[in-house]
Amino acid sequence: MSIKTMTRTGWVLTGLYALFMIGASVTPKLLQMPVAEETMAQLGWPAGYALPIGVIELALLILYLIPRTSVLGAIMTMALLGGAMATQIRAENPLFSHILFSVYLGLFMWGGLWLRNPRLRALFPFDRTAAAAD
Repeated sequence: MSIKTMTRTGWVLTGLYALFMIGASVTPKLLQMPVAEETMAQLGWPAGYALPIGVIELALLILYLIPRTSVLGAIMTMALLGGAMATQIRAENPLFSHILFSVYLGLFMWGGLWLRNPRLRALFPFDRTAAAAD
């Protein structure tokens, strides 16, 4: 795959990740939709935590989308996703559909960043020839 194709694919994956986060997580929390508070309550969170978590998610998404801060945003998002995973474990939800969803989302996020960031590809190459090609 050419570098240009990898970069474009990375931005497409990044865009899909961003749209998912905005649509499925950030917007319901920021608009204080009942579904956000109900979901948080089912997971054992006290009332009122959905909005601050939504603000944090939006801030981390913005950091992730800005090329200069994308790695910082990805690292901090993984911390957030780790907390989400811990919440799912504590709530004794199913493993593959709920608990590991944070892992799936994190892999998708990092995959997009890896494809669009040549420095990250050089730091974590799949093989030695991939590092030399960039």
